Amino acid sequence: MKIVIIGATGTLGKKVAEAFAQKHEVIRVGNTSGDVQVDITDETSIKAMFEKIGEFDALISTSGKAPFAPLNQMTGEVFKSGLLDKLLGQVNLVLIGQHYISKGGSFSLISGILSDHPVAAGAALSTVNGGLNAFVIAAAPELDNGIRLNVISPNVVEDSPAYFDSFPGEIPVTMDKVVKAFEKSVFGIVSGQVIKVF
Repeated sequence: MKIVIIGATGTLGKKVAEAFAQKHEVIRVGNTSGDVQVDITDETSIKAMFEKIGEFDALISTSGKAPFAPLNQMTGEVFKSGLLDKLLGQVNLVLIGQHYISKGGSFSLISGILSDHPVAAGAALSTVNGGLNAFVIAAAPELDNGIRLNVISPNVVEDSPAYFDSFPGEIPVTMDKVVKAFEKSVFGIVSGQVIKVF
């Protein structure tokens, strides 16, 4: 399979890319590095990426940022940055990518635990993650040609210890468990699912 991995140069993306590259052709996409570059906040950049890559069988996104800040320090402008990046950026990967993906292909996006288990300073991320989950549930049935769409929603991962204090009481998950969730999404038959990783 020809698999496009957005965010392949990040902490999680590297691990996912390594796992899938063992048996498949992987196109590593980063903001400033990788085989191809893309700015997911820019629709023109996303379209240019797909034009360069051509037809593909699966797209995995481990990309997207949203602000982590106390509500009393949050502004609409700061909040909007997360909506434009992690939320709309990944939505646009599907909206634009549906015209380039092979019949029977799949999209696998990333949200996170904060959609269900909020933490202090995480309102923007909770909103973005919840929006992604809702988009996948609503959009998947409308995709044509047997194309599937899922979203992976992991707990904080072991390889990101800097975030542990922000997730009190949560048990970090291994990167391997997150990789397996992406494998389920890409190689399984489910669609319109929020695949939670705890």
